Amino acid sequence: MKAERPLLPPALASARDQARARWRGLAPRERLLVGGAATLIALALVWMVAIQPAWRSLDQTPAQLDAVELQLQHMQRLANESRELRGLPKVQPSQAEAALRGATERLGANAKLTITGDRATLSLSGISGEALVAWLGEVRSAARARPEEAKLSRGAGGYSGTVVLSLPRAG
Repeated sequence: MKAERPLLPPALASARDQARARWRGLAPRERLLVGGAATLIALALVWMVAIQPAWRSLDQTPAQLDAVELQLQHMQRLANESRELRGLPKVQPSQAEAALRGATERLGANAKLTITGDRATLSLSGISGEALVAWLGEVRSAARARPEEAKLSRGAGGYSGTVVLSLPRAG
């Protein structure tokens, strides 16, 4: 008993029959060459679709994991620093203002501080990046001031612009 073949649309059945007739008409040597070419094409497709993308992923994964680990460590350091700052005793507005003025004086004549209520505005010109980072760190830890807005531009002489800070409230 013959197994029934699934019915194909007439166009596909005709093409299949033509391909079989052509295959039977090939010499054994030609069949071997066509079979070898088909095998090479199949191997190339398997390589391009399945193996190469997986291989690339395996190759790139360690570097991506290292980058993500560095980001995680940085975020954990920031979270720890945030917890430490929250745990510090509150600073009175007068102490915060004094700490802010002291930190600004260390920037020199190129920095001017204006305090209005619970906001402070630093106008600066030609300040180095290292000095600005140190000032922000000192202001954040000693005065408990939070940067709210910064409009800075970098030039040949350093950073210029304004930084608006929010000072701690009495309480």
